[in-house]
Amino acid sequence: MADFTKRSQVTIETMGRVHNPAGSGVKPVSAEVKAKTDKLKGKSDTDANGSATTQQRHHHVHTVSEHETKVKEEGTERKNITRKKSSANSQLFNSRNKKQGGAGKGKWKEEMDGSDTINEPIDPSDPLYDVDDAAGEGKYILSSSEGLEANTADAANGYDPVAERVVYGPLLTLPEFKIRLTETIKEYFDSADADEVVRGIEEMKCKAYHAEVVKRAIGLSLDEGPRERELTSRLLTHLHPRPLSDSDLESGFELLLDSLSDLSIDIPDAKEMVGCFLARAIVDEVLTPAFVSNRNNSHPGDDVVEKAVSLLSREHCTARLEKVWGPGDGRPVSDLKIVIDQLLEEYLLSRELDEAARCVREMSAPHFHHELVKRGVKIAMENDGQDHTDSVSSSLDAVAALFSFLVKNAIVSEYQVGKGMDRLRKTISDLKLDVPAAPAMLDEFEKMAREGGCLTTPP
Repeated sequence: MADFTKRSQVTIETMGRVHNPAGSGVKPVSAEVKAKTDKLKGKSDTDANGSATTQQRHHHVHTVSEHETKVKEEGTERKNITRKKSSANSQLFNSRNKKQGGAGKGKWKEEMDGSDTINEPIDPSDPLYDVDDAAGEGKYILSSSEGLEANTADAANGYDPVAERVVYGPLLTLPEFKIRLTETIKEYFDSADADEVVRGIEEMKCKAYHAEVVKRAIGLSLDEGPRERELTSRLLTHLHPRPLSDSDLESGFELLLDSLSDLSIDIPDAKEMVGCFLARAIVDEVLTPAFVSNRNNSHPGDDVVEKAVSLLSREHCTARLEKVWGPGDGRPVSDLKIVIDQLLEEYLLSRELDEAARCVREMSAPHFHHELVKRGVKIAMENDGQDHTDSVSSSLDAVAALFSFLVKNAIVSEYQVGKGMDRLRKTISDLKLDVPAAPAMLDEFEKMAREGGCLTTPP
């Protein structure tokens, strides 16, 4: 067996230059670099002692301490060398000189001149003067609202705890204000409590949007009945002069008149009803008559203005416009009875079924139609007189035709006709004092009503 001698240990020095990507066993700094570093350190020490030359004073010498070499992990394949910028280079470097993307466009190239800050003291007589800002607390607020004084409690609409300052101007946006206002007005149509509407408007603290109250209230009432329109007219009177001023009401009607083209698409009678609202507002002294004159000058031939002028030009216009929305505006029963008597007397004179049907619709009181039947038959009996012949009287025939027409057109129900007849039969003893032939005439009317189809209850 051959005897092999032990080989000498293989090292970096013996093998020469080898491929060692991990760097294992290799010193981070070579001997040559270490020698140069020691040499430079020696020169730096001589400069500190005052023996450096003039050339060394003017030229910056880069030492290893300026560019320190650190090894994070030994044996890794990544380049784990990080360098720190020298203090001399950091003084020369300025981030403002960087273009910062976009070829330097949109970058501040000059420093602020200080014009955006307020250094001079504010005059106490200035409407925008704030005591807190003058004291140095930085709560000076600029506001474009007209007529506001920062030193009064009425001018401030609230306090913002986040920004720690007083808030001026509307607390809500216009869409938010419209949503809350719509809910408030719909609740008013149910409760008829105008004071609650005033509280709701004042709590929102959006004086700049008060003109929208007029437009929104009238616009919602156009889709409702006479009762809601009467409530809206009363609401405008209740809101004036506070919280709605004269300018707010005028601006609100201006907005409403300018938007009538859109309202007329869904509501064909919008212009006529808005003209009634305009005339009623002038009678209630919510608007001045000069508003109609100015509107007529700026928009000649306006149908709404012409409607309002015609209503205001009638005789006894004040008394008539107080009931412009008809008997269905929520008036008491005593007023409804007067309207029914006038309706029946006018019908017996003209015998116009369509006009009578329109008046019955305007009453907007379907629960009270039995009173219409009772009073209609009673008035027909009184008109025919106390003498009753075999022939059917003309007044009873006309009233029977009227009720048949109303039932066929679904304006009056058969139940209301039967209820009215029952109520009339209970009072026939009193009616006999004025009309002795009342029982026979009532029987004759029931017969005609059954033939006409407006009475289906058994006899």
